[in-house]
Amino acid sequence: MKAVLDNQRNNLRIKKKISSFHSIKRDSLLYLLLLLPLAYIIIFKYAPIYGVLMAFQDYNIFEGISGSEWVGLDVFSFIFHQNSFYRALINTLALNFLDLVAGFPAPIILAILLNELRYIRLKKLTQTLLYLPHFLSWVIIGGMVYLMFSSGGMANSVLSSLGLGNIDFLSQKTNWLIMYVGVGVWQSVGWGTILYLASIVGINKDLYEASDIDGCSRLRKIWHITLPGIKPTIIMLLILQIGRMISIGFDRPFVMGNSLVSEYSDVISTYVYRIGIGSGDFSQATAVGLFQSIVGLIFLVAANFIAKKIGEHGIW
Repeated sequence: MKAVLDNQRNNLRIKKKISSFHSIKRDSLLYLLLLLPLAYIIIFKYAPIYGVLMAFQDYNIFEGISGSEWVGLDVFSFIFHQNSFYRALINTLALNFLDLVAGFPAPIILAILLNELRYIRLKKLTQTLLYLPHFLSWVIIGGMVYLMFSSGGMANSVLSSLGLGNIDFLSQKTNWLIMYVGVGVWQSVGWGTILYLASIVGINKDLYEASDIDGCSRLRKIWHITLPGIKPTIIMLLILQIGRMISIGFDRPFVMGNSLVSEYSDVISTYVYRIGIGSGDFSQATAVGLFQSIVGLIFLVAANFIAKKIGEHGIW
């Protein structure tokens, strides 16, 4: 009896191997197409992870990672005793929080408003105009901002011609924060609507038709159909946004910042640039980057855990 069962198991294993082989042979072109993205991920995403070893070394550019002296956690200890690091960390969290409060609801509201437009040409024209800022680099946007809002810029010229005083849009700290957040929302809000519009398109049209028969107003349809329909997308993007709370792009604060507002504009990315490229201390720059990644991962896992606890779908 045992011998028969063993034979059956062996036959099943052989059949599975043959089936797998035929499956790979049948979809060989698809597997070949996978090679390019896999190579990209391995070369540009996984291979550079080797560089995090510099965070635990007194890295010497001439001796490389293999020849540099190991110092354990001394680099982290040094960083955590620097006031400039805490200033960059707090600024990063504060600016990201302001972006979250002002920038996260904006594409949701915009997508709902665009969805309510009945004139297709006007809708497409509005979408195109709103998407355009996303394709401008922050260097160009920074130039436009300085041209418009510097002390001798267009905005202050208009205010002067109206007999009003100049406003320090870019050198007064509160004004700079408003400008930073406002320009960020303007640049990203159009592009952010794409996902929400795609999500709205996926909502069952029968629900809207049924609500029309019941005599629901537009606001009621938005509140009871559209918003619940895009709720999973909102939760997923919110989790991802929270996961990025401690990371911030380099271009925007670097281009929009200046010495008068450095107390607010100095963030982790500019701090890493200053100590890594400016001072040539690659160990410190790597340690800060590693710290940033680990805390970001903790935020992401915590947000996903909370979302699941309150009955929502997480991102895994």
